[in-house]
Amino acid sequence: MLLTMTACDNATSDEAATPAASKRASFDTPPLRCDAPATPVPAAQSGPAIEADTPGSNGTRMFALNAPLSVAITTRAKAADAVNWEIRDAWNVVKASGRFAVDAKPATYTLACSSRAAGYFAVSASLESDKTALPPRGTRPSGIATFGVLPDVSAALPAVTYARLDQHRFGGQGAAYLKPGESCCSGDGYRPLYPDLGLTWVNDNRNWYVTEEKGPHTFDAAADNLAPFFKPGDLLRLIQLDGIPAWASPTKERTHSYAPVSLDAYRDYMKRVGAESNTVRKTWFPRQSQNYYQVTWEPDYEGGLPWRDSDANLVAMYKATHEAIHASDPNAVVMGLTLSNLASNTTWLRRLAPLGIGKYLDGVSVHGYYDVGTSPSHPPERFDVDPSTSAKAMPAAMRELRRAMTDIVKPGAKLFVTETGVSYDIGSKYGPHTPGWNVLYAQGAVVARAHLMLLGEGADVSFVFYSADPPEVGYGVFFDLVNAEGGFGQTQISPKPAAMAVAAMTRIVDGTTTLGYLNGTPRGVYAYAFQRLNGGKVVTALWTHRNASWPGRDGFDSTHGVDYSLVVDAPGKSGTVTVFDMMGNASAMQYSDGRLPLVLSEAPVYVVSDNAAAMRANVTKPAGYVGQ
Repeated sequence: MLLTMTACDNATSDEAATPAASKRASFDTPPLRCDAPATPVPAAQSGPAIEADTPGSNGTRMFALNAPLSVAITTRAKAADAVNWEIRDAWNVVKASGRFAVDAKPATYTLACSSRAAGYFAVSASLESDKTALPPRGTRPSGIATFGVLPDVSAALPAVTYARLDQHRFGGQGAAYLKPGESCCSGDGYRPLYPDLGLTWVNDNRNWYVTEEKGPHTFDAAADNLAPFFKPGDLLRLIQLDGIPAWASPTKERTHSYAPVSLDAYRDYMKRVGAESNTVRKTWFPRQSQNYYQVTWEPDYEGGLPWRDSDANLVAMYKATHEAIHASDPNAVVMGLTLSNLASNTTWLRRLAPLGIGKYLDGVSVHGYYDVGTSPSHPPERFDVDPSTSAKAMPAAMRELRRAMTDIVKPGAKLFVTETGVSYDIGSKYGPHTPGWNVLYAQGAVVARAHLMLLGEGADVSFVFYSADPPEVGYGVFFDLVNAEGGFGQTQISPKPAAMAVAAMTRIVDGTTTLGYLNGTPRGVYAYAFQRLNGGKVVTALWTHRNASWPGRDGFDSTHGVDYSLVVDAPGKSGTVTVFDMMGNASAMQYSDGRLPLVLSEAPVYVVSDNAAAMRANVTKPAGYVGQ
């Protein structure tokens, strides 16, 4: 369990005890159980001296809690030898270890294991004779083979009944073709990966430059244009509209930087897209109440798709989009402006407000990049520690954005954060020694914190970027096991701590509505409250951050802790709550006088409580947010 409980401090307000540096958070989950290897089976003659994998999953290398899992270690020893092996968790704590003898021939030895703890696990193994480490594989560094165990939170948080499918709060980018016989880019690149991670929203391209690349009137709204992987109805569409084909562009080249030459032709196309999407929703998504459209993609002046046309033409294009889509899809939610830099979305909304942009937006879509490089060393709280720079931190940026939405668009407008990713630190490269366990742990913590903060500050939906490592170094929540420099549409992947943190976060926070940020938290403590739909339990996500130890001299401190007393009930009340660690492992914890004493670390924890009124009295709801 990723925290230590302390005796009640009888504090009269939510506060962090001092000195914070004297506290250490502890991590205690059940060990894995692994039996001695079964009789070895012959292996291929060629290959590394030692390698390891976890066969038997659905391709994700993730397994159910308490289910059998196999750790297969293949050796090609030149003489009789022995293997020393370990399995460590995201905090680099050994959860299982052992030794077994091997023969002087290629063979695979399989350990039969099971885990009562959820999370990320890394297998290491070496031959005693030469200490050779496991070889690198794709973007995964040498020395490890990774797998995950998915959490089961249902005992504390029973499954939610969704009145509308668009109440789901998590999406993703990036496909992986994991089923036997599939490859990029045919088949279903989202199953089993997205359901296992708990991601529901997926981009669906109706970009004009894609569907009518060669000329007008080639997109048939009456045809069946829906990709087959959407037809089961459990993955929801975010409809992409950005980009103009060359034949409709003032530059005679495909563009994201200019409005089309003819807004009439543009309206005609958008009207057909709206008609098709309206039919698709009614046919394939009858429990989804609205269609969601994103008009532009990262028009930041300094980005890769910069807007170079006038403000007036940008607003005119949004006007044409809004009118045409709504003419054929009465349940449309037209969104933008989707700048990459989170704070720039507010700047652009306010600059374009006098031109009427608010009339042509039903909601707002943004990308959640909050810093120059979103990485373990650049977490979303980095600027918040200093009052002189806190306006640049994610909490302040989100609050200003929600205020701008209320002023310019409308109260209650939807806010979709359609991309936020966390890479390795600036300057990192893929390689046999990159990254180490500490960077992987830190990335997982920052991924969870960023998305929890976005949702807690008023986003309705947040998209995780990216499924498996792309060429942009480290953004994947999975390793790409084929391409050493990363790629797209992978067929072989294995999880990082970030993947397992996402799997826990979605199971705990999806199916909630945001209550808001907790009032009166001391600097360095972050806490956001959510309530399960239909008047369900309260979930409070909490963590601490200190720049001095993130990173510090020895890297990212996984044990730095801060005392915090959380209100979970009325004064005088005592009882038990469930607390989940970052990976979704549950512990029952006692509280008294309405308060639960915690030691918070840089890894989020989730407290499940019953008294929603007590929590509502201690939070501030995001401006204009109306809930799911």
